[in-house]
Amino acid sequence: MSENALQPERRHRRRTVRIVTEYDACGARRSELATTLGGGGLFIETAAPLPRDTRVEVRFRLAADAQTHRVPGRVVWCHTPASSGGIGRATGMGIEFTDGQAAARVARELEALP
Repeated sequence: MSENALQPERRHRRRTVRIVTEYDACGARRSELATTLGGGGLFIETAAPLPRDTRVEVRFRLAADAQTHRVPGRVVWCHTPASSGGIGRATGMGIEFTDGQAAARVARELEALP
């Protein structure tokens, strides 16, 4: 069985991005890069991913002059050096958006980008 067969089918298209994303964790505000984004969530590169099921509110802009999105979500998976063997995958966490209306706004703005 291939690795792709183990992955659930995605409901939303993804785009490769490099956007600064802020979120609060352990009483401190963190600022990290998101490297993929879709209507359903995003991947944040970080050396210190949060545990699965941690609730977060992520804040980001898709363009310098665009509105700031504030989207609640939860950590659904993590890549750590130990889990990926340290080879081939960026360390970080996948965040699933949990507010459908906020996710729809992100998806519409993402589709409108060149």
